[in-house]
Amino acid sequence: MWIGTLFALAAGLMWGLVFVGPLWLHDYPAVLLSFGRYLAFGLIALPLAWLDRAELRRLRRADWLEAAKLSLVGNIVYYLFLASALQRAGGPLPTMIIGTLPVVIAVVSNRRNAQRDGLLPWRRLAPSLVLIGAGLLLVNQAELARFQADPAADLGRYALGAALALGAVAAWTWYPVRNADWLRAHADRSPRAWATAQGLATLPLAALGYALTWVWFGLSQPDWPMPLGPRPLPFVGAMLAIGLLASWLGTLCWNEASQRLPTALAGQLIVFETLSALAYAYALRQQFPPTATLAGVGLLVAGVVWALRVRPVPVPAH
Repeated sequence: MWIGTLFALAAGLMWGLVFVGPLWLHDYPAVLLSFGRYLAFGLIALPLAWLDRAELRRLRRADWLEAAKLSLVGNIVYYLFLASALQRAGGPLPTMIIGTLPVVIAVVSNRRNAQRDGLLPWRRLAPSLVLIGAGLLLVNQAELARFQADPAADLGRYALGAALALGAVAAWTWYPVRNADWLRAHADRSPRAWATAQGLATLPLAALGYALTWVWFGLSQPDWPMPLGPRPLPFVGAMLAIGLLASWLGTLCWNEASQRLPTALAGQLIVFETLSALAYAYALRQQFPPTATLAGVGLLVAGVVWALRVRPVPVPAH
């Protein structure tokens, strides 16, 4: 249990970095950031695959198909939504919407995996939902006040960013549940090899997406300096760093946690990602969070801590 929790903490610290890229590279479109990150992930996975070549040979066609599905939804689609949301609504609001993942995943897993992992009593889980909802309201209030004070603020753009963040929540609710299904069903397999397999499955998807983006920019925005944009060195450096640390190492740590912990509990530990991302976003702004945001974060943490106190109840087999 403790080892699994430490792996989830490490994954959260790595994944928090993905919120920095779209804010630092704000002049790059989200589609280029998404395909660039996972192209780097796939290229990094190629030499790493040699280390796990024996484990990778054990994977069947159905396993590779599952890795491709996980890569498409949990990697490319998720990050496309998230990067678009961050560039439209800033760092804190999308981060806090993503922060609902611990409870969303718990609720979904509670219904879907009760037979395997046990049932979290709904009555004891409800207070955490209320606390997280209140935290989101506080952060929204703080961010809306910030936008209203800005004469150039675009509330429609802000609302679109919130909607895209909800799409990211949907994608990453599906991913950990399906990923945990495979890992729990293959307890004898290496979590590291499974992380590398997802990187290999991501590579052709990301390469195709990057090539199509290159063609699209050539037709619609011929002045855009493809293939690496206006700041090639920062772009390549950020993509390689995020591809190695967040994509491969983060996935490895998450796989280790998912193989050790019930899915509902592991999902709630994604709060480490939310807290890391908020800290990185405000560090990038060189600002201290306002009181309302700190209060919202406090309610978010309190909600997840409350949820962590709820222990699954075994469900009798039918």
